Parts: sequence; structure tokens; C-alpha cells
Amino acid sequence: MLNNRNIEIAPSILSANFACLGDQIEAVERGGAGILHVDVMDGHFVPNITVGLPVVKSLSKFTRLPIDAHLMISDPGTYAAQFVEAGAQMVSVHVEADAHLHRTVMSIKAAGAQAGVVLNPSTPVVAVEEALQFVDYVLVMSVNPGFGGQKFIAQTLDKVKRLRQMILERQLHVRIEIDGGVDRSNIESVVAAGAEIIVAGSAIFDKPDAEAAVKELRNATVQWV
Repeated sequence: MLNNRNIEIAPSILSANFACLGDQIEAVERGGAGILHVDVMDGHFVPNITVGLPVVKSLSKFTRLPIDAHLMISDPGTYAAQFVEAGAQMVSVHVEADAHLHRTVMSIKAAGAQAGVVLNPSTPVVAVEEALQFVDYVLVMSVNPGFGGQKFIAQTLDKVKRLRQMILERQLHVRIEIDGGVDRSNIESVVAAGAEIIVAGSAIFDKPDAEAAVKELRNATVQWV
């Protein structure tokens, strides 16, 4: 069954205007956002550089929303627990970047946060099969990571469905998060496939009213709540 789920909108500050970031965060809070998504990029694992520990630490003191730190970095095991210490309540790492995934996941949980693993578009679902029993959520990338504003990769929907089936067969309590190109035109399909945490950047912060944009996305998911 895919109804009666806790569907949450997670605005990604990657698309926000950092000159007025505080105002924009307050707007998405008013709109009913459930999580604040922070993309951490190192210019090595992905071709872009964004924010790091100091920004997460500052945000944790400003927002009431749980911070979801998505680490798009090389050697995430070195830094994962530090993001929890900085104030992140959720930390996810890429299976493609970590040769010691179990150790990193357990370090996140030991530090007191929810731990997630991330799959790039070309990485098969089977890559997280052994990790599912240890994690709280799986983040499925529906664009190639590195930049905001990209087009949603439609084949991701089947990937989410297969991942949901794998979770159900194992009777696990693992949530599915999706990130990349999600907007009003496809959010219903994404939720129907099994995603529960919906990351949206451009679909929120590129709009003239971020509060209204979050409400519109939330309203599109009400039939599953």
C-alpha cells in the first residue's frame, strides 16, 4: 500500500537566493516544508562547489526544520559525523563515493542522525541491497548531481518502484527520497511510484512566491497522505 504515508517537501537551498536566504527559508517554513535539503559539493566528486559545515551550523540555529545534508563529496566517511555535529539531523552519502559504506552509515547513526545512501541515475538499485537493513532512507537522484535546474530523468520512476518493492519484500522501514527536476508536472507520478521525501529546488525558489510554491507541491500529494 502506498497511501497513508508521510509525504514531505524538502526545499533545496541550492536554488535559493543566498542574499536573502533567511527570508526564503522562513517562506518555505510557512508553506509547510518538512525538511531543509542542503547539497554539499566539493568540486571533485561532482563538478561544482557549494556549501559546507559552517553553513549547516548557521542554518541549524536559524531554522526549525530538520536539515538534510546530502554529501556529494569524495571520502564522505571523513566528514559525515561532522555534519551531524554541525546540526544536520539527516546525512546521506553516495554509494559511488564510499568504499566503506557500512562504517560511514553507522558513524552517522552513532552521532545521532538518520543515515541515508544515495544512488546516481546510472547506479542500479542492487548497489544498495546490502545496505538497506542499516539505513533510514535512500535518496534516488533523478538528475546527474552537480547543478540545479536540470530536467527530470523519466526512467527514475521505474527505479523508485523497484526500490520500493525491494524495501517491502524485506519488511524494512526505509523511506525513499528523490532529488532532481521534480516540479508540479511530475510530483504526482513520483509519489505514486513510492517516493516520500520530495526534494525541490527550482520548482520552489525560482518562483516569485516560495511559500505558495511549497503549498502547491504539498497539495498535489494529499491523496497519498
